[in-house]
Amino acid sequence: MLTRHNLVWLSADGWQRAAQTVAADCRATLERWRQEDWPLVLRRREADTPEHELCLGLALPPDGNGDKLRIPLRAQLADVERIEEPLTLRQALAHMPAGWSGPLRAFAGDCLHSGIALRLYGSWAWQVLTRQNYVTAASDIDLLFAPRSTLEFSRGMALLAQHAARLPLDGEVIFPDGRAVAWKECWQAMQAGAEGGIVARVLVKTAVSVQLSTLASLIASLEPA
Repeated sequence: MLTRHNLVWLSADGWQRAAQTVAADCRATLERWRQEDWPLVLRRREADTPEHELCLGLALPPDGNGDKLRIPLRAQLADVERIEEPLTLRQALAHMPAGWSGPLRAFAGDCLHSGIALRLYGSWAWQVLTRQNYVTAASDIDLLFAPRSTLEFSRGMALLAQHAARLPLDGEVIFPDGRAVAWKECWQAMQAGAEGGIVARVLVKTAVSVQLSTLASLIASLEPA
């Protein structure tokens, strides 16, 4: 299943066609991406996107002001050469920024011990994929957590909350049907529910839209413990 954050490589003809969907001053960047064989990232579909097209994008390293230029583009599905899932956290550890070293190794070790698999997107992922300098002192660690069961969900959420005290952990929980919610928003909703508050609603991202939903309905899509 194609999902947001998938890594996408285009054919040579695909790169040429995709270049026509961006501003002229961005085409040199796309040509470099093609030459280096760096991937694009699948993003949420725009409303007018035909079925045979994908909405993709790339991000450049931050400039001197810390601003990161993002280039959105489209490509034909037939021009896709290969698609891969985002990098795993374990793959990225070999390229770990020094400032995160100790706490991140502890976090990764706890995830491994608990059977929690995480994937990576955002600045650190771009840095690993391109060997360019994306990570700054203000960068988050953007993670994708795709639990299959309620038990895995509970364990993963607890680990994220525990280690967020020492690491800038950000990212999303991806539920089995592809709906995604910021893990921090999930955690806040869980705490509100535990305290007997109102039924918590969270902001849900899908492949085509953003909507509100109850956390309970999302958890119901997981396998019971």
